[in-house]
Amino acid sequence: MQIKPESAQSYVLLILLCCALFLPGLTTLPPIDRDEARFAQATRQMFERNDFIRISFQNEPRHKKPIGIHWLQAASVKVFGDPREGTIWPYRVPSFIGATLAVLLTFALGRRFFDSNTAMLGAALTAGCLITVVEAHQATTDAALLATAVAAQGSLAVHYVRARSGKPSGIRIPVLFWVAQGTAILLKGPIVPAVSALTVISILIADRDRLWLKGLHPFTGLAIVALLVSPWAVAITRATEGAFFGDAIRGDLLPKLISGHESHGFPPGYYLLLLPLTFWPAFVFLVPALRWAWNERTTHAVRFCLAWAVPAWIMFELVPTKLPHYVMPLYPALALLTARALHCLQEGSAAWPRFSPKYMVPVSWSIGAVITSAAIIALPWVLEEGFQPVTLIPAAAAVAFAAACIHLFRRNHLVKAAAVSILGIAAVFSFVFQVVLPRIDALWLSRTTARSVSEYVALHTDAGPVKILAAGYHEPSLVFLLGTETNLLSPAEAALTLIYYPDSIAVVDNKSLEAFLDRLAACQATPELLKEIKGINYSKGRRSVLRIYTLASGCQVENEERSPKAGTIAKLPPDSGTLF
Repeated sequence: MQIKPESAQSYVLLILLCCALFLPGLTTLPPIDRDEARFAQATRQMFERNDFIRISFQNEPRHKKPIGIHWLQAASVKVFGDPREGTIWPYRVPSFIGATLAVLLTFALGRRFFDSNTAMLGAALTAGCLITVVEAHQATTDAALLATAVAAQGSLAVHYVRARSGKPSGIRIPVLFWVAQGTAILLKGPIVPAVSALTVISILIADRDRLWLKGLHPFTGLAIVALLVSPWAVAITRATEGAFFGDAIRGDLLPKLISGHESHGFPPGYYLLLLPLTFWPAFVFLVPALRWAWNERTTHAVRFCLAWAVPAWIMFELVPTKLPHYVMPLYPALALLTARALHCLQEGSAAWPRFSPKYMVPVSWSIGAVITSAAIIALPWVLEEGFQPVTLIPAAAAVAFAAACIHLFRRNHLVKAAAVSILGIAAVFSFVFQVVLPRIDALWLSRTTARSVSEYVALHTDAGPVKILAAGYHEPSLVFLLGTETNLLSPAEAALTLIYYPDSIAVVDNKSLEAFLDRLAACQATPELLKEIKGINYSKGRRSVLRIYTLASGCQVENEERSPKAGTIAKLPPDSGTLF
């Protein structure tokens, strides 16, 4: 396929936009949440154990997601980083590439469906969605999965439109569809196949015609999927004696379908409630866009986008376990519909719906600017208990871009207003991710703790290997930053290990402090406080105080018999619990 010069220019502009949106903060932000640290740590352990089949976090098998993202991260770390270091950004590169590919593929699909201008705006809206920006910064599966979703749905869409027009699709489009399905399965199991299946079923019901499916070559396609998935599936089945798929289905997939798994249960309507945030800034135009799309539902392109987004959205709303990023694979379809509707509204070929007054758009921008600027200023003020003048820059930018959008909107320059809103997201959040958030130490307890521990270890290198003990504060980010051998223990276990290994360092949270100190006192051991760290554990949504201890003086514990397992303690005093 030959790319026209104007199309090549559009691709370059979109890549530059993605760099402006996704690169800031990629190297400066520490591990953001539990999932990111777990994924990165599991990949790091593959290097440590020279085993790129099994997935584990420390000594615990991680039988939840397939291998795909770990292989991508491993390749990235091999090129850009060192698995021995606790540096997170090389693990994030696949997410950056995945999000960028998703944007470029959205543009390619938009050109086939509509025109270059619509495609450009739709791709930019996909890139500028807050949920896309956030996920592109994390070493998780979802940004890469988005790329496979657009590839699968885009190739399916092209085949559908060509088939309805009486044109053959050839072999490349079906092959792309099935390769995307196989890759998506390796990344996150059945999510993208489920979205594609619902899309096909919806079109079959709407068109009452299944002849267009013939050109997809399902038997050849399933063979391609099997060729991609089965080598690792066979290898992991042998390596875990079948435990991986049993645990993944019984322990991860089914609980999510039956009830709110891991405290993430929400009623239907959750994603609609979050849509103003996750689909911002495109959300301000979404209601008139959907009204326009419904009126144009007989056209093949619009019908496909509706079949892509609506049935799968209902599915995600009905599944009890919900996280904001689950509906990301549907956003490119919404973005393309929004972009096309904006062009039609601006040209006058579509009317603004009465139930969604035009004044709601500037009102939404105004509210968004106020909330954004206030949050940027307040976050470090509340967490660090001090005003940071640097926050005035993105706060002022948020207000300025909102004012520019409102001005353009009032002059009926709807497309320009949407484009400026995306540039505003790039200007505001790139500064926030690169400058503001990394400075808030209270937000990054694991990073501050890891720095303090590393400083102590650097000053005591003659003491030999230092055991790192964590009592109560068991965040995966701490393990990633301090190393695989970090011991996650109960307060009593941490106290006893500190006695047996006087060169150890214990990190104790405020809820475990009393039990930790009581156990030391019972053994007539005196701890030395090295540092006290205050902040917020955002994973649990509460303030926390961490204290770093070493042993100042201790007692001799009888029966120091050790097990053959890496220096762990086999026998302990009564009522002490079991280590590790």
